[in-house]
Amino acid sequence: MTGKGKTALFVATTLALGLSQAQAATLDSVKERGVLKCGVNSGLPGFSNPDDKGAWKGLDVDLCRGISAAVFNDPDKVQYIPLNAKERLTALQSGEIDVLSRNTTWTSSRDTDLGVNFTGVNYYDGQGFLINKNLGVSSAKELDGAAICIQSGTTTELNVADYFRRNGIGYTAVVFDTSEQTVQGLEAGRCDVLTSDLSQLYALRIKLSKPDEAVALPEVISKEPLGPAVRQGDDQWFNVVKWVHFAMVNAEELGVTRANVDEMLASDNPDIRRLLGQDADFGKGMGLSKDWAYRIIKQVGNYGEVFEANVGQGSPLKIERGLNALWTDGGLQYAPPVR
Repeated sequence: MTGKGKTALFVATTLALGLSQAQAATLDSVKERGVLKCGVNSGLPGFSNPDDKGAWKGLDVDLCRGISAAVFNDPDKVQYIPLNAKERLTALQSGEIDVLSRNTTWTSSRDTDLGVNFTGVNYYDGQGFLINKNLGVSSAKELDGAAICIQSGTTTELNVADYFRRNGIGYTAVVFDTSEQTVQGLEAGRCDVLTSDLSQLYALRIKLSKPDEAVALPEVISKEPLGPAVRQGDDQWFNVVKWVHFAMVNAEELGVTRANVDEMLASDNPDIRRLLGQDADFGKGMGLSKDWAYRIIKQVGNYGEVFEANVGQGSPLKIERGLNALWTDGGLQYAPPVR
């Protein structure tokens, strides 16, 4: 190897080591800063949306609150950074945010080419179509020639192209930068159909001036596992974010809730005792306190509580659990045990 080649290799290695060291300090940086920087959707009811008092609410928001509870023993030490679909992954890659919790689909290219790691799935979803009832169609296969409102920078663009090509029908894409603009496009008549993940269609539907006049078609044309993501190169932070979600799922399965978590500290169930830090210390390996999971459940709730309050029957969206039910109830939500 030439001297120039050795120099280039040294520089590349040094940069890689520096990047690794910088990324490996996320938990320490969050603690020193005193606040978690969480990237969220700029406004999607049920998932991440500020209420009329400016307080952020939603399923994805509660994941951030759970991380804050585990780290700080306070669910409100979070700075919410609203991001559109185009800028969300760049914000994570650049270090602008510590975690992305913004209805983002876990795909192979995002998981392997973009320097990010998905920590799990907090909502199993699929892409669908929302139409005005006056359009008079009952199936997506009847949409030949339709104008379709699509948000750019999302997996929906490729999914629509694939679906229409497979079925030998044509369409015109009307592309917008934000989900708000897609709703406005549908209401203004710029498109016949709005397509997105079904969860997002539920949320966007209630923003329409006449939501009862819109209906979702029966087809689900893709798999959209939505979940939080962190930068690659920091296993400790990856574990923290991953196990916050797992703790909430395990708590629901074990029947541990915000209301009874203090009572459950005296439980004889070994799984509950390990989860709540009564037997052994399962927070130490993540750089967290022994009672990390207790903090999450006490201050935020278990997965079922968070789901029902934000997107389920206790919310305006009233989404059925479906695939997001626990595995014991025929769903896909399943967490490794704390042991």
